[in-house]
Amino acid sequence: MEKLLLMFLFFPLSSSAKHSLKFFFTGLSGIPNFPDFVGTMEVDQIQAAYCDRNKKIETKLHWVETVMQTDKEQADWYRGECFEIQPNFLKTTINDLKQALNQTEGAHTLQSISGCEWDDETKEVDSFMKFGYDGEDFISLDVKTLTWVSQKPEGLVKKLGWDADETLLRFHKHYFSKVCTEWLKKYVDVGKSSLLRTVVPSVSLLQKSPSSPVTCHATGFFPDRAVMFWRRDGEELQEDVDHGEILPNHDGTFQMSVDLLKLPSDDWGRYECVFQLFGVKHDQVTKLNKEVIWTNHEYIPGTLYVAVMAVLLLLAGLIAVASCSFCVSLLWLLVLCVFHG
Repeated sequence: MEKLLLMFLFFPLSSSAKHSLKFFFTGLSGIPNFPDFVGTMEVDQIQAAYCDRNKKIETKLHWVETVMQTDKEQADWYRGECFEIQPNFLKTTINDLKQALNQTEGAHTLQSISGCEWDDETKEVDSFMKFGYDGEDFISLDVKTLTWVSQKPEGLVKKLGWDADETLLRFHKHYFSKVCTEWLKKYVDVGKSSLLRTVVPSVSLLQKSPSSPVTCHATGFFPDRAVMFWRRDGEELQEDVDHGEILPNHDGTFQMSVDLLKLPSDDWGRYECVFQLFGVKHDQVTKLNKEVIWTNHEYIPGTLYVAVMAVLLLLAGLIAVASCSFCVSLLWLLVLCVFHG
C-alpha cells in the first residue's frame, strides 16, 4: 500500500505535466578572455537557444528554429533582449553595485532568471523573476503584487528605484500574465514530438572497489518524472540507501542514481534495482549480480576464472615437459592480460 501511494504521488493517473519556459541572462565583469554577456533559453529544462554579444542567436532544437523563422514578433524580442536590452541593463546594474559596495577590482557576475510554469491539466500558471549577484540571491519580483523583494541590504536601493518605475512594472505585468504563457503553450505544441516523448534509459550497476557501495545508475531517460529504488524480496529498502537527484544530460535527456550503501551479507540475488518512468507501464528491474557490476578494480567472473586457470595449468604442464619458450611467452602474456586488463 505504501508503494502504491508513492506511485500516485509521483505519477498521477492523467498524462498531464508541468511545462516551463526559463530565460537565463548573465552579465560578467572583470573576467579576461570571456564574454561579458551570455543568455540561454530553456523549455522543460532543455536548452533551446543561446546568445551572446556576437549578434547571433544559436538555436539548439530544430523546432525552435521553426518558431524563429515564422514568428517575427518573437524573433525581434529575442534579438532585442540578447543584443541590447539585457547586456546594457546587466552591465549598468553591475557597475552600480560595484560602486555601492566599493568593489573596485575582482570578478563579478549578475544573473537574472525569469520565466513561467504551466500545468496542462489544472491550467495553473506560476511566473517568476529573480536576480543573483556573485552567486547569492539578490532581489526578486513578487509577480502577484508587482513589487520587488530584496534579499540583501544593498538591494534596497534597487528595490526603491524599480518599484517606482511604472513603465517597467507594466511591461512585467503584461509579459508574465499573457506573453510568457502563450509562448510556452506554443512551444509545447510545436515541439511536442520531442518535449512529450518517452525514452527509457540504460541502467547499469557501478562499484568503485569491492567494499564500496553499489550504485544503480540510469541515464538517457525522458521526461524527468521518474523514481528509482532498491528492494529486497520485493520490498523497497528504506535504510542503507542514498537517492541522488535527477540531473540533465547534454542531449536533453536525464540521469539519476541510487546507492546501496551496505553490501548484502546474504544472497545477492534477493536484491534488485527498480526504475520507474512516467508513461511507461513496465518497470526496469536490474538484479544485483556481481558479474554485471562495472568496476575499476580487478575482478574475474567465476566462469572466466575457471577457464583461465585451466589454460594456465595446461601451459604450465607443457613448459615442464618440453621447456617450450613459446609456451612461456604465451603464459606471461595471458597472465598480464588477465590481471592487468
